[in-house]
Amino acid sequence: MSAIDRPVQGQPTATYDSAFLRACRREPVPHTPVWFMRQAGRSLPEYRKVREGIPMLESCMRPELITEITLQPVRRHGVDAAIYFSDIVVPLKAIGIDLDIKPGIGPVVEQPIRSRADLARLRDLTPEDVPYVTEAVRLLTAELGGTPLIGFAGAPFTLASYLIEGGPSRTYEHTKAIMYGDPQLWADLLDRLAEITSAFLKVQIEAGASAVQLFDSWAGALAPAEYRRSVLPASAKVFRAVEGYGVPRIHFGVGTGELLGLMGEAGADVVGVDWRVPLDEAARRVGPGKALQGNLDPAVLFAPREAVEACTLEVLDAAAGLEGHIFNLGHGVMPATDPDALTRLVDHVHRQTAR
Repeated sequence: MSAIDRPVQGQPTATYDSAFLRACRREPVPHTPVWFMRQAGRSLPEYRKVREGIPMLESCMRPELITEITLQPVRRHGVDAAIYFSDIVVPLKAIGIDLDIKPGIGPVVEQPIRSRADLARLRDLTPEDVPYVTEAVRLLTAELGGTPLIGFAGAPFTLASYLIEGGPSRTYEHTKAIMYGDPQLWADLLDRLAEITSAFLKVQIEAGASAVQLFDSWAGALAPAEYRRSVLPASAKVFRAVEGYGVPRIHFGVGTGELLGLMGEAGADVVGVDWRVPLDEAARRVGPGKALQGNLDPAVLFAPREAVEACTLEVLDAAAGLEGHIFNLGHGVMPATDPDALTRLVDHVHRQTAR
């Protein structure tokens, strides 16, 4: 019996038996569960209203605001899971890294990490560094009842790329220069980030999160050999660190079609798939023993309703033979998406897959 085959002590029965967690465990479900990456965010007018005048990082540190934003898509769309509202750089900010999230740009690090001496700036993360996370998760689980809450963290490679580049990058030249040119520094950096990420996820799980997702947003920039040698060990360390809690672990990256098998090897129970690889082919690449999550192209939601429904059926048909399937987009909800299109999509998937 694996860790996710038994209820976690103290976990509500209603949450444990939810369609989302059953799908994570590859058990029969009443319908295919649905949630969306970035479901809580700029596509919702109620989100824009409560965030007005509040910087992004500050909004990730106010428990009542985190709770409200996380709950908004659950109320509006009827999704089968909530995802904790945060940003991947929050744990780095919490340990004292000088960074900010700049509108239209993303995370910007004041002093990039480029040398061994810089590693000293990455101290351990403790629960006392993120009390707002513990409080927000407890507020959320009380409100959500039987709807699971998914914990959230960035994977070591993606965090490292932000820290080294100083912000978003298309080429990752500084990151790869260290990865190839100083493999020991690279390994030590990713190991340190794996410790920080593990601690951040543990805080969320211990406060009541029912599952966790590790976002390796930029892992698609790597070839399989690079990923196996230089990235997989750190991601695997994160998944091992939270294995004993018995909550499902999801692994997702963008442009990672060539890495799907390796991402499964890292230790996730569920592998997220972007829209570039059909789910039946993704299942072949990942191999047995894993549920899959995905994978409607987010841009499809800008098409007429009939086209959205047709493309959704293609995803569901490709998923028909999977051991477990969680319906999601192949990446996050785009800011200009019509919220009503998301609500209709949830209803469509539920109706088409009702058992």
